[in-house]
Amino acid sequence: MRRHFSEELDELKERVVYMGGLVETAIHRCMRALTERDPSEAEKVIQGIEPEINALEVEVDERALRLFALQQPLAVDLRFLAAVVKINNNLERMGDLAVNICQAVPHMIEQPLARPLVDLPLMAAKVEGMVRQALDALMARDVALARQVLETDDEVDALRDQVFRNLLDKMLHDPSLVERALSLILVARNLERIADHATNIAEEVIFWVEGVDVRHHMREERREAAPEPGS
Repeated sequence: MRRHFSEELDELKERVVYMGGLVETAIHRCMRALTERDPSEAEKVIQGIEPEINALEVEVDERALRLFALQQPLAVDLRFLAAVVKINNNLERMGDLAVNICQAVPHMIEQPLARPLVDLPLMAAKVEGMVRQALDALMARDVALARQVLETDDEVDALRDQVFRNLLDKMLHDPSLVERALSLILVARNLERIADHATNIAEEVIFWVEGVDVRHHMREERREAAPEPGS
């Protein structure tokens, strides 16, 4: 009975990781749609990947709730199931944010971009890496790897700030670029929010493995370690 339950937990974990892989693909394709000015890539996310992510969200929730109801999980398994429900929700939201970028692509590529795409692809690559590391940490029960995700989030925030500064400068010097610059700012904002969700997943992994809720504690430490603006 216990072995069967453990197998079901492993299957649940694998479904979550598969879902995360779809999120990675969605991020990659939405950025490729933008950099290569190819709306068909964006459409693949909207019509194909995102509906599958939504279906998996329902499946994972149902599996987790059934295991809650029909089994008698040990404390560590209870933490795992609680973490899976939250991770599942974070992954679905990440899919929605990737779709936000995809939906903006057709309009954005109608005109030249306000600024060459340099920082945004770098930011997207870091975000994809965060998603991958968070899922690897989940599969391996690797707290050290999960903590690396938290550290990378600071790098993503720094890139977001850099994008905002550069685009604000463009808008100030050429008001005709305001609309196009704002579109790129929204892409950066969506990527930064995906990174936040990857951070949430890493924090859930730490909670599952160590039984420690690091959400507010870790964020406070990172705020205290951040340099003062203008320093």
